[in-house]
Amino acid sequence: MALDQIFGIAGSALNAQSVRMNTIASNLANAGTVAGTDQDAFRGKRTVFKSIMDQQLAPQDGSYQGGVRIKEIKDDATPVRRLLDPGNPLADKEGYVFTSNVNEMGEMVDMMAASRSYQNNVEVINTARQLMLRTLEITKA
Repeated sequence: MALDQIFGIAGSALNAQSVRMNTIASNLANAGTVAGTDQDAFRGKRTVFKSIMDQQLAPQDGSYQGGVRIKEIKDDATPVRRLLDPGNPLADKEGYVFTSNVNEMGEMVDMMAASRSYQNNVEVINTARQLMLRTLEITKA
């Protein structure tokens, strides 16, 4: 694998982790929202990655790179919580509101993992760049 292909692979991971971080930020921003019905309650979003390892996705010219892409962003299947709050203007006839299904602690752990993965891929790019510069220096001598 040529060093220049590393940039494409790491770049795809940077893009995927960036989307993951944006999704997490949206989940955290909506964690405290309430709704009057189960259907209107905010449901956390989950990014689903797909590795670019399938032969159907690989170029036929032998320049296969690999990497990752976002397959889809799905709603979290965890049920929303029903909370008794009769004073809330959104409460139903029985006095209940529906809160989002976002687990803030879980989101923070996921955010830390996404951040670490992003940082690791930045290091991959920096290392590949340094190797390319060293190779150029060797050829000058």
